[in-house]
Amino acid sequence: VGDGKSHLNVIGVGSGAGDIDLEMLDELHKKHPEVTVDNEVVEPSSQQLHNYKVLVSQKPELNYIKFTWNKMTASEFQEHWKLRKLTKKADFIHMIQMLYYVKDPSATISFFQSLLDKNGKLLIILVSGESGWGKLWQKYRNELCNTEISQCVTTGDIKSLLDSKGVSYQSFDLPSQMDITECFTEGDEKGELLLDFLTEVLDFSKTASPELKAGVLELLRHPDCSMESEGKVVFNNNLGVIVINKPT
Repeated sequence: VGDGKSHLNVIGVGSGAGDIDLEMLDELHKKHPEVTVDNEVVEPSSQQLHNYKVLVSQKPELNYIKFTWNKMTASEFQEHWKLRKLTKKADFIHMIQMLYYVKDPSATISFFQSLLDKNGKLLIILVSGESGWGKLWQKYRNELCNTEISQCVTTGDIKSLLDSKGVSYQSFDLPSQMDITECFTEGDEKGELLLDFLTEVLDFSKTASPELKAGVLELLRHPDCSMESEGKVVFNNNLGVIVINKPT
């Protein structure tokens, strides 16, 4: 990214409170210490944007970065960009754990890919299709997925989509695990919260039918989703990384 340039344009889509963004910007800075950066932040939550601004205000060493704050969703940003007829190109765009929340992941990827400059990269991180999440959504997408809020997409889905359009990409795995042992103790407070998190359903234990609850618990314990070791049930929380270049 940014080879030989004195200035880089970066766009973070769904940046949250900015912790990961600043780590990536730090890596870019180590590689290109002389370079100034224009960083567009796209984040719909005012609280998260506030937290991000506070984080930046505590780091005077970030004076080589100009931050532009966009309190909007990815699709609002897209409209805003088109209305302003902007022609600025980006050297690096990242979407980390956010494509679940757009109505049309394919159109979102196409739009942001179109903003890349020569040698620019678009980075996408989501749960892997081979992870426990992937297996859970494969089987119970209709019962668990509230498509008004989340699309339950994995990197497996995104790769299929890119393959069907003939878009080339690189992909990487980020191993991750999560102890979900408490989920299998009836009435355990932490276990109930973990189940809500895994199913993305509030009060899942109380609201799900006995069949659905039993099916989900059985699948969560299955080797497809978790491994058991020393009395612990460890969920496969692996993430997938996809890197896309400027369209040729």
